[in-house]
Amino acid sequence: MKSVGLFHRLSTIHRQIPASPAVKFLKHSYNLDQTQPMCIFSDEPELKEFIDFIDNLKNYEKAGVPKGAGTDSDDGFDLGRMRRLMQLLGNPQCNFKAVHVAGTKGKGSTAAFLSSILRAQGYSVGCYTSPHIRTIRERITLGASGDPISAKALNHHFQSLRMVLDKAIELENGCLSHFEVLTAVAYSLFARESVDIAVIEAGLGGARDATNVIPRSALAASIITSIGEEHLDALGGSLESIAVAKSGIIKDGRPLVLGGPFLPHIERILRDKACSKSSPVVSASDTGNRSTLKSLDRMRGRPFQYCDLVLQIEKDLQLFIELFNVKLSMLGHHQLKNAATATCAALCLRGQGWELSDESIRAGLENAFLIGRSQILTQNEAERLGLSGATILLDGAHTKESARALANTIEMAFPKARLVLVVAMANDKDHLGFAKELLSARYLEAVFFAEASIAGEKSRATSASSLRGSWTQASRELGIDIGDYVNEPEVKDLNLNHAERSERQPILFAEGSLMASIKAGGQMLGPGSGCQTGVIVVTGSLHVVAALLGSRQG
Repeated sequence: MKSVGLFHRLSTIHRQIPASPAVKFLKHSYNLDQTQPMCIFSDEPELKEFIDFIDNLKNYEKAGVPKGAGTDSDDGFDLGRMRRLMQLLGNPQCNFKAVHVAGTKGKGSTAAFLSSILRAQGYSVGCYTSPHIRTIRERITLGASGDPISAKALNHHFQSLRMVLDKAIELENGCLSHFEVLTAVAYSLFARESVDIAVIEAGLGGARDATNVIPRSALAASIITSIGEEHLDALGGSLESIAVAKSGIIKDGRPLVLGGPFLPHIERILRDKACSKSSPVVSASDTGNRSTLKSLDRMRGRPFQYCDLVLQIEKDLQLFIELFNVKLSMLGHHQLKNAATATCAALCLRGQGWELSDESIRAGLENAFLIGRSQILTQNEAERLGLSGATILLDGAHTKESARALANTIEMAFPKARLVLVVAMANDKDHLGFAKELLSARYLEAVFFAEASIAGEKSRATSASSLRGSWTQASRELGIDIGDYVNEPEVKDLNLNHAERSERQPILFAEGSLMASIKAGGQMLGPGSGCQTGVIVVTGSLHVVAALLGSRQG
């Protein structure tokens, strides 16, 4: 089986493009030396001092998470350190109500849905999530609009805390981390702004995560969306240990919302922990609940999916809602599950006396949007990439489960599409499992491999050649041939219809910079023929989405 790429190698950043005929052709025609991402946000000079401050702290997003860091063991993160920091700040986490969200996948989307529901009702909502895509300000949203905190407001609040933070770092011998300090700043902001409620996404695990200093008295509900194998070593090495770590956010007497579905023995771990805490359990995956994805449509050029949500909870708590023809702009069956989970949480809040009408729940679900999750670029954004008329789908999938969800979303949204993938990933992910899910799901024209900084650093980035090796192995194990296109005439001849390509070993693996790969993918697809559409899917990490959208990492 041949595994030669479209051309010997596209350029990577800081690497010269080899002078093969095919490269010369594409370099001349598509300006492949332009490796700079499209910039959405300009520099934010007001945040320079804050960014410099936290960049001097240990950042596990950049360095990778140590083995056992998220477990309740001697190797785990020191939650006592976080509690001491919060005490120095006056324990702001005690001064607002919160919903705490943990899970392997889906927690960011579930937080976005729930925050949007609460804002639709008119509440002032704080939301804390990670990572960011375009600016670190995205991690903290405030008020009724859901917009990121302004640079001016974030800088002003940081300056007000600076002396306390300096003292805390000194007392902890410099051991406070980037995430701990950022979490403390967010909690302090929520308290200062007197938000009605905050939705908090856990970073890693739950039990030892820096976010898990919310007291029982402030916790309105806990949510656990899913249990998967991501960060396996950091969370104890098994699905069972991951479930135990994430169950650490459950507090005495406070309701637990389960997303799921979970493996039976994993759900038993979560329910047993809830039982030990006398916490009522609400499951979005109970058999009495019916969440149905009905059809896909478009409005002002944007796709959305019509869904029905019928939730009838009878055990522990009595909760009910019927919502028909809800228009979700966050696409895929997995997003419908996340919407159902967020709706269950909203019903829990309503049962506690929060005013949340069915109309607000519907509006919140329909208005929710999250960058980099099944995001289709506008035509203006595509034009800024030099690909006028191209359809570009961005998705931060980076596990085999999220790859499967992405494949299902593509199948639903673009059932007849000609597909090119552009993939960049961190080095601690399951590259082989990820590749198998996408290779086995759909016909692919080509897969291009790029390298994207992870949280602004190259140390955790997987090399394009290593990714290509994993995908070559996956294709071999799946019995999928790889096309061989290396000469200029063949490059020019790539704009073939689907049937012709299917007869010519269409799967192509090639390496290049992010922008070079996207441009070459656009050249391969060319204009669609008949009812077919060419779609370029950029995936493998939220950080590759950030690179494309011009993130200024902080």
